[in-house]
Amino acid sequence: MSGHSKWANIKHRKAKGDAAKANIFTKIGREIAVAVKQGGADPNSNNKLKDIIAKARENNIPNDNIARSIKKASGDGGGVNYEEIIYEGYGPSGVAFYVECLTDNKNRTAGDVRHIFDKSGGALGTTGSVSYMFKRRGVIVVDSEKYPEDELMLTALDCGAEDFASDGDVYLIYAPSQDLSSVREKLEGNNIEIISSETDMVPENTVTLSEDDTAKILKMIDRLEDNDDVQNIFHNADLKETKEEE
Repeated sequence: MSGHSKWANIKHRKAKGDAAKANIFTKIGREIAVAVKQGGADPNSNNKLKDIIAKARENNIPNDNIARSIKKASGDGGGVNYEEIIYEGYGPSGVAFYVECLTDNKNRTAGDVRHIFDKSGGALGTTGSVSYMFKRRGVIVVDSEKYPEDELMLTALDCGAEDFASDGDVYLIYAPSQDLSSVREKLEGNNIEIISSETDMVPENTVTLSEDDTAKILKMIDRLEDNDDVQNIFHNADLKETKEEE
Protein backbone atom coordinates (compact mmCIF):
# COMPACT_ATOMS: atom_id res chain seq x y z
CA MET A 1 0.00 0.00 0.00
CA SER A 2 1.12 3.59 -0.38
CA GLY A 3 3.03 5.09 2.53
CA HIS A 4 1.04 6.80 5.27
CA SER A 5 3.02 9.54 7.02
CA LYS A 6 0.67 10.12 9.96
CA TRP A 7 3.18 8.87 12.52
CA ALA A 8 5.93 11.06 11.09
CA ASN A 9 3.63 14.03 11.54
CA ILE A 10 2.74 12.97 15.08
CA LYS A 11 6.42 12.67 15.97
CA HIS A 12 7.12 16.13 14.58
CA ARG A 13 4.33 17.67 16.64
CA LYS A 14 5.14 15.83 19.87
CA ALA A 15 8.79 16.82 19.55
CA LYS A 16 7.71 20.41 20.19
CA GLY A 17 7.45 19.44 23.85
CA ASP A 18 4.82 19.96 26.51
CA ALA A 19 3.74 23.44 25.45
CA ALA A 20 0.82 22.11 23.41
CA LYS A 21 -0.56 19.74 26.07
CA ALA A 22 -3.20 22.16 27.34
CA ASN A 23 -4.37 22.66 23.76
CA ILE A 24 -4.63 18.90 23.25
CA PHE A 25 -6.63 18.50 26.47
CA THR A 26 -9.05 21.24 25.38
CA LYS A 27 -9.57 19.71 21.95
CA ILE A 28 -10.16 16.21 23.28
CA GLY A 29 -12.60 17.68 25.79
CA ARG A 30 -14.60 19.09 22.89
CA GLU A 31 -14.59 15.71 21.16
CA ILE A 32 -15.92 14.09 24.33
CA ALA A 33 -18.70 16.68 24.55
CA VAL A 34 -19.83 16.06 20.97
CA ALA A 35 -19.64 12.26 21.33
CA VAL A 36 -21.76 12.33 24.49
CA LYS A 37 -24.40 14.54 22.87
CA GLN A 38 -24.54 12.28 19.82
CA GLY A 39 -24.49 8.86 21.47
CA GLY A 40 -24.87 9.17 25.23
CA ALA A 41 -22.51 9.05 28.19
CA ASP A 42 -21.98 5.27 28.37
CA PRO A 43 -18.87 4.22 26.41
CA ASN A 44 -20.11 0.61 26.41
CA SER A 45 -22.91 1.64 24.07
CA ASN A 46 -21.15 4.59 22.41
CA ASN A 47 -18.13 3.42 20.42
CA LYS A 48 -17.21 6.95 19.38
CA LEU A 49 -16.97 7.98 23.03
CA LYS A 50 -15.01 4.82 23.83
CA ASP A 51 -12.48 5.64 21.11
CA ILE A 52 -12.09 9.23 22.35
CA ILE A 53 -11.60 8.05 25.94
CA ALA A 54 -8.82 5.75 24.69
CA LYS A 55 -7.31 8.70 22.81
CA ALA A 56 -7.51 10.84 25.96
CA ARG A 57 -5.68 8.21 28.00
CA GLU A 58 -3.03 7.83 25.30
CA ASN A 59 -2.47 11.58 25.68
CA ASN A 60 -2.10 11.18 29.47
CA ILE A 61 -5.32 12.97 30.35
CA PRO A 62 -6.25 11.97 33.94
CA ASN A 63 -9.32 9.78 34.39
CA ASP A 64 -10.87 12.43 36.67
CA ASN A 65 -10.67 14.99 33.87
CA ILE A 66 -12.27 12.57 31.44
CA ALA A 67 -15.08 11.80 33.90
CA ARG A 68 -15.73 15.51 34.49
CA SER A 69 -15.92 16.17 30.75
CA ILE A 70 -18.45 13.36 30.31
CA LYS A 71 -20.51 14.53 33.28
CA LYS A 72 -20.52 18.12 32.05
CA ALA A 73 -21.60 17.10 28.54
CA SER A 74 -24.39 14.82 29.81
CA GLY A 75 -25.78 17.30 32.37
CA ASP A 76 -28.61 19.77 31.94
CA GLY A 77 -27.61 22.30 29.32
CA GLY A 78 -24.51 20.24 28.52
CA GLY A 79 -22.24 23.30 28.32
CA VAL A 80 -21.27 24.77 24.96
CA ASN A 81 -22.81 23.28 21.82
CA TYR A 82 -20.13 22.53 19.25
CA GLU A 83 -20.79 21.97 15.57
CA GLU A 84 -18.64 19.74 13.40
CA ILE A 85 -17.38 21.42 10.22
CA ILE A 86 -15.04 20.09 7.53
CA TYR A 87 -12.79 22.31 5.43
CA GLU A 88 -11.07 21.02 2.30
CA GLY A 89 -8.44 22.69 0.20
CA TYR A 90 -4.86 22.81 -0.97
CA GLY A 91 -1.65 23.97 0.63
CA PRO A 92 1.67 24.80 -1.03
CA SER A 93 2.81 22.46 -3.82
CA GLY A 94 -0.73 21.19 -4.33
CA VAL A 95 -0.84 19.25 -1.04
CA ALA A 96 -4.42 18.27 -0.23
CA PHE A 97 -5.72 19.22 3.24
CA TYR A 98 -8.78 17.83 5.01
CA VAL A 99 -9.40 19.77 8.24
CA GLU A 100 -11.93 18.75 10.90
CA CYS A 101 -13.19 21.48 13.23
CA LEU A 102 -15.48 21.76 16.24
CA THR A 103 -16.82 25.26 16.75
CA ASP A 104 -19.44 27.33 18.54
CA ASN A 105 -19.07 30.10 15.93
CA LYS A 106 -19.03 29.03 12.28
CA ASN A 107 -18.26 32.50 10.93
CA ARG A 108 -15.21 32.91 13.16
CA THR A 109 -13.85 29.48 12.30
CA ALA A 110 -14.42 29.89 8.57
CA GLY A 111 -12.59 33.22 8.58
CA ASP A 112 -9.70 31.88 10.65
CA VAL A 113 -9.21 28.75 8.54
CA ARG A 114 -9.45 30.69 5.27
CA HIS A 115 -6.85 33.15 6.57
CA ILE A 116 -4.46 30.30 7.46
CA PHE A 117 -4.81 28.75 4.00
CA ASP A 118 -4.24 32.12 2.31
CA LYS A 119 -1.30 33.07 4.55
CA SER A 120 0.33 29.69 3.91
CA GLY A 121 0.11 29.98 0.14
CA GLY A 122 -2.86 27.65 -0.24
CA ALA A 123 -6.56 27.99 -0.97
CA LEU A 124 -9.78 26.59 0.44
CA GLY A 125 -11.83 24.42 -1.88
CA THR A 126 -15.43 23.30 -2.00
CA THR A 127 -16.91 20.32 -0.18
CA GLY A 128 -15.62 17.14 -1.80
CA SER A 129 -12.71 18.83 -3.54
CA VAL A 130 -10.11 16.65 -1.79
CA SER A 131 -12.02 14.14 0.36
CA TYR A 132 -12.06 11.64 -2.51
CA MET A 133 -8.27 11.39 -2.11
CA PHE A 134 -8.64 9.95 1.41
CA LYS A 135 -10.22 6.92 3.03
CA ARG A 136 -11.53 6.94 6.60
CA ARG A 137 -9.81 4.15 8.53
CA GLY A 138 -8.95 3.20 12.07
CA VAL A 139 -5.18 3.45 12.61
CA ILE A 140 -3.47 1.75 15.56
CA VAL A 141 0.20 2.54 16.21
CA VAL A 142 2.54 0.02 17.89
CA ASP A 143 6.25 0.27 18.73
CA SER A 144 8.11 -1.89 16.20
CA GLU A 145 10.99 -2.58 18.61
CA LYS A 146 8.75 -4.52 21.00
CA TYR A 147 7.25 -7.14 18.66
CA PRO A 148 8.42 -9.29 15.72
CA GLU A 149 6.76 -7.98 12.56
CA ASP A 150 5.44 -11.31 11.25
CA GLU A 151 3.97 -12.32 14.60
CA LEU A 152 2.30 -8.96 15.17
CA MET A 153 0.90 -8.93 11.65
CA LEU A 154 -0.74 -12.34 12.13
CA THR A 155 -2.09 -11.31 15.54
CA ALA A 156 -3.48 -8.06 14.10
CA LEU A 157 -5.23 -9.86 11.25
CA ASP A 158 -6.68 -12.40 13.68
CA CYS A 159 -8.00 -9.46 15.73
CA GLY A 160 -9.87 -8.06 12.72
CA ALA A 161 -7.35 -5.69 11.16
CA GLU A 162 -7.61 -5.20 7.40
CA ASP A 163 -4.06 -4.06 6.68
CA PHE A 164 -0.63 -3.72 8.27
CA ALA A 165 2.42 -1.58 7.47
CA SER A 166 5.86 -0.85 8.86
CA ASP A 167 6.70 2.85 9.13
CA GLY A 168 10.18 3.35 10.53
CA ASP A 169 10.14 2.67 14.26
CA VAL A 170 6.43 1.86 14.43
CA TYR A 171 3.89 -0.52 12.94
CA LEU A 172 0.61 0.84 11.61
CA ILE A 173 -2.38 -1.47 12.00
CA TYR A 174 -5.39 -0.52 9.90
CA ALA A 175 -8.97 -1.42 10.75
CA PRO A 176 -12.39 -0.46 9.39
CA SER A 177 -13.25 2.78 11.19
CA GLN A 178 -16.37 1.25 12.76
CA ASP A 179 -14.28 -1.63 14.15
CA LEU A 180 -11.49 0.43 15.74
CA SER A 181 -12.67 -0.19 19.33
CA SER A 182 -13.04 -3.93 18.78
CA VAL A 183 -9.64 -4.38 17.11
CA ARG A 184 -7.88 -2.26 19.74
CA GLU A 185 -9.46 -4.20 22.62
CA LYS A 186 -8.55 -7.56 21.05
CA LEU A 187 -4.95 -6.44 20.55
CA GLU A 188 -4.79 -5.31 24.18
CA GLY A 189 -6.24 -8.70 25.13
CA ASN A 190 -3.21 -10.22 23.39
CA ASN A 191 -0.92 -8.06 25.56
CA ILE A 192 -0.05 -5.71 22.71
CA GLU A 193 0.91 -2.26 24.01
CA ILE A 194 -0.65 0.47 21.87
CA ILE A 195 0.91 3.90 21.40
CA SER A 196 -2.17 5.48 19.83
CA SER A 197 -5.43 4.57 18.12
CA GLU A 198 -7.56 6.98 16.12
CA THR A 199 -9.92 7.20 13.20
CA ASP A 200 -7.98 8.98 10.46
CA MET A 201 -8.49 10.13 6.92
CA VAL A 202 -5.69 8.14 5.27
CA PRO A 203 -4.45 9.45 1.89
CA GLU A 204 -4.67 7.02 -1.01
CA ASN A 205 -1.45 8.51 -2.43
CA THR A 206 1.14 10.93 -1.09
CA VAL A 207 3.02 13.91 -2.54
CA THR A 208 6.82 14.02 -2.26
CA LEU A 209 8.14 17.48 -1.40
CA SER A 210 11.40 19.37 -1.53
CA GLU A 211 13.00 20.52 1.73
CA ASP A 212 11.70 24.06 1.23
CA ASP A 213 8.17 22.91 0.46
CA THR A 214 8.23 20.55 3.44
CA ALA A 215 9.06 23.51 5.69
CA LYS A 216 6.09 25.44 4.25
CA ILE A 217 3.70 22.54 4.87
CA LEU A 218 4.94 22.08 8.44
CA LYS A 219 4.42 25.79 9.08
CA MET A 220 0.88 25.52 7.75
CA ILE A 221 0.20 22.51 9.98
CA ASP A 222 1.49 24.47 13.00
CA ARG A 223 -0.80 27.40 12.21
CA LEU A 224 -3.82 25.12 11.91
CA GLU A 225 -2.98 23.25 15.11
CA ASP A 226 -2.66 26.51 17.04
CA ASN A 227 -6.29 27.31 16.22
CA ASP A 228 -8.56 26.19 19.06
CA ASP A 229 -11.38 25.18 16.69
CA VAL A 230 -9.23 22.82 14.58
CA GLN A 231 -9.47 19.25 15.86
CA ASN A 232 -7.73 17.11 13.24
CA ILE A 233 -5.59 17.85 10.20
CA PHE A 234 -5.10 15.32 7.43
CA HIS A 235 -3.02 15.83 4.30
CA ASN A 236 -1.27 13.84 1.61
CA ALA A 237 2.25 15.22 1.97
CA ASP A 238 4.96 12.64 2.52
CA LEU A 239 6.88 14.07 5.47
CA LYS A 240 8.75 10.89 6.39
CA GLU A 241 12.11 12.47 5.74
CA THR A 242 11.49 14.81 8.70
CA LYS A 243 11.39 11.96 11.22
CA GLU A 244 14.98 12.21 12.29
CA GLU A 245 15.23 15.98 12.19
CA GLU A 246 13.84 16.59 15.66
